[in-house]
Amino acid sequence: MKKILIGLIFSILWASASVATKVGVLSAPPLILANSRFFIAGSILLGLTYAFSRDKEYRIPNRQEFKQLTLFGFLNTTMYLGLYVFAMKYTAAGIGSLAVSTNPLLIVVFSALWLRRKPSATEILCVFLGMAGIGVACYPLLQDSHTTLGGLILLIASMITVSIASVYYASVKWKLPNLLINGWQVFIAGILLLPFTIVMSDFTTVRLDSNFWLSVLWLSIAVSIVGLICWFHLLRIDTVEASLWLFLCPVFGFFYAWWLMDEPITAYTIAGTVLVILSLYLGQRSSRKKGPAK
Repeated sequence: MKKILIGLIFSILWASASVATKVGVLSAPPLILANSRFFIAGSILLGLTYAFSRDKEYRIPNRQEFKQLTLFGFLNTTMYLGLYVFAMKYTAAGIGSLAVSTNPLLIVVFSALWLRRKPSATEILCVFLGMAGIGVACYPLLQDSHTTLGGLILLIASMITVSIASVYYASVKWKLPNLLINGWQVFIAGILLLPFTIVMSDFTTVRLDSNFWLSVLWLSIAVSIVGLICWFHLLRIDTVEASLWLFLCPVFGFFYAWWLMDEPITAYTIAGTVLVILSLYLGQRSSRKKGPAK
């Protein structure tokens, strides 16, 4: 029962990121919103972890670990969420949530390339179905300006980047606790993004209103901290079972988009979501046949 509750909390929070981002970009340029989120989440995670943890493993990273954290933070947060936040300015919130759920499929492909293993026919089929599902769901939204082609390209680029980051993360033998890895990579990502934010953002358009603060605090605390703590807990139990909770993200995501953003739910939306969930199901079933997660 505890595992189910944690899985539901993760799905509910993770799916909310796209709507929260859409709200935030109404009050601030995308990179300013992203940088605020990174520094707040990183500072809270590192501050609380170092303040209340007495175990020796909760230490300052060494030089080699900082190099690994910097590369991981650049790929996993600076590039991924930087592109994602920009994409959400030009993409429907529901599509953003649907795209995120395809990450496990892309991770399978990049893992195969990293390990120089030819992807199986099932893996290729799953990626094709997942991308086809996003295309079907996007079709009517491209016609009514809820989504633009440029926004969709940025969104796909962000999914590719975070998938590469996940493969890199799995290749490193981390000796730091998950809380410190997440805290440091988010904070470092904020530092790496800051020069781009200063050069590319118009600070005169920032409105520090309720939309801005609700968005930043929700993304920082609910998604980047609580959501990831739930995710890491699920991963420790079983990697494959953890990925199954991503099935619910498109469902919650389109509900939030309809309820809070007045985005339409059409037959295309339903058909596209079904294709993505089918691709995820086939991918997870294929993973289970290969053996239990380690």
